[in-house]
Amino acid sequence: MYTALKVLFLTASLTLLNACSSIAVTEYSANKPELVISEFFNGTLTGHGILKDRSGKVTRYFNATIEATWDNGVGTLDEHFVFDDGEKQNRIWKLRPDGQGNYIGTANDVVGESEMRTSGNALFLNYVLTVPYNGTTLNINIDDRMYLVSEKMLINESKMSKWGFDVGELHLVISKP
Repeated sequence: MYTALKVLFLTASLTLLNACSSIAVTEYSANKPELVISEFFNGTLTGHGILKDRSGKVTRYFNATIEATWDNGVGTLDEHFVFDDGEKQNRIWKLRPDGQGNYIGTANDVVGESEMRTSGNALFLNYVLTVPYNGTTLNINIDDRMYLVSEKMLINESKMSKWGFDVGELHLVISKP
């Protein structure tokens, strides 16, 4: 019993410490070029990425096409993914302004809403993604961090977790023609 309590306390402490040490998007406020969501995510974009498991091993490769449009300040990102094993996925994000310079995002396979916060060249968002797994689905927590490195190139890194434990990573480069 005592050992189980020690393990539980250690796990809770590490989870809390990890949450407290997170970098805020405002750390990038002076970075250029400035990321304006409605400008970068507009028109046809392409993406190329990898998925890693919790040990860091690359498990999948994928390519994506993103059709991004805006209507009265509300954005639609229609994302089409093709994985190296032939699997295809489609995610459609709806982005609506929150009145404070950021956006609220929803998507067909996202649980609830995600606040998209920008500052300088950075965009951060956290959400719960429903993913297929062994004939069922799992809800995975996603910590998305995007950085505009040039006017036509954005780098995205995502940490994936379940019950506070890291389960994988995604690395993606999104480019405009």
